[in-house]
Amino acid sequence: MGALSHIRVLDLTRVLAGPWCAQTLADFGADVIKVERPGAGDDTRHWGPPYLKTPEGADTREAAYYLAANRNKRSVTVDIATPEGQAIVRELAAQSDVVLENYKVGQLQKYGLDYASLKAVKPDIIYCSVTGFGQTGPYAQRAGYDFIVQGIGGFMSITGERDSLPGGGPQKAGVAIADLMTGMYSTVAVLTALAHRERTGEGQYIDMALLDVQVAMLANMNSNFLASGKPPARWGNAHANIVPYQTFQTSDSWIIVAVGNDGQFRKFVEAGQRAELADDDRFATNPERVRNREILVPILADMVRTRSKHEWIDALEAAGVPCGPINDLEEVFENEQVIARGMQLELPHPTAGSVKLVRNPIRMSATPPEAQAHPPTLGEHTETVLRDVLGYDDERIDALRGRSVI
Repeated sequence: MGALSHIRVLDLTRVLAGPWCAQTLADFGADVIKVERPGAGDDTRHWGPPYLKTPEGADTREAAYYLAANRNKRSVTVDIATPEGQAIVRELAAQSDVVLENYKVGQLQKYGLDYASLKAVKPDIIYCSVTGFGQTGPYAQRAGYDFIVQGIGGFMSITGERDSLPGGGPQKAGVAIADLMTGMYSTVAVLTALAHRERTGEGQYIDMALLDVQVAMLANMNSNFLASGKPPARWGNAHANIVPYQTFQTSDSWIIVAVGNDGQFRKFVEAGQRAELADDDRFATNPERVRNREILVPILADMVRTRSKHEWIDALEAAGVPCGPINDLEEVFENEQVIARGMQLELPHPTAGSVKLVRNPIRMSATPPEAQAHPPTLGEHTETVLRDVLGYDDERIDALRGRSVI
């Protein structure tokens, strides 16, 4: 049943931050009703290729992007631009515990679907708004995109190769990290609000902003700046205070070597048959290695290029030197540890036969998350939800469909 099986979530979000929060709640058993535009649905359904394939190899209507953030939900199509559609959403809200939305600031007010309007029909509702910049401040009306927020929020100032090296300059993350972290912070906020409501009976409004999250998640980099007054610089795959603590190219691929002390450095160069480097005064201690980084690193780079990735990993693991490969995703899902932890899963799908997804990484002894249902096809549960949750009969449902409300 899941720890949250007593909770219903009305999900008015699309793309990634909001859906990521909703999916996490759904993994723990919440009944998540995803409201989508008739005929179009969540924008990410069309963010392809790649698309999920039928057993015959044809594209379905589900882009892989959409599949990543929408399992365990029920899809209902409702045109909220119509009075009847707005009424349906209000009725669903009255039967829900949580509302999630990521519309532009003030946009839902004109539909009567803002917090004040839904609180009138459900006084203890928990209403979570996710926007780029929050409900207040001079940027509140701006559209917030993850890429832009990574730049404004400082992430790209510390990510990327050093300006002085080839390829240097700011770099975004390989995934929409501000969106994903906002989804996770939103999940924490919703669960906290549910705990508060359980004790007091009081619902509340949650104002989540991608920029706030991006700033907060810089963690020790924020503290470094606040303590010193000096903005941190980009170091690429190197470390500002430890050498060698970076990537190296092998004869066939790349590895990470994370030397944390002088003893590990000695073991590293001994494994590379360059033991004399550990006795060189310029490299014997970490402070000296940092000072002489530009001399030492090219020597180590030449040393590492003499062997393959797997030869180095085997040698360094045997020597107790922290290291690891840089895997592509094919290698990730073939990795014995990833397989042992069951990170890939497969669920039945009505048009594709089955769909491969990634398991929720949280493990719990009593109330673990579960992947029970495929990401829904567009409007797959419209009739079921209207009938079972709101009590609509077939005649009323047919009339709404005839007027393109659903």
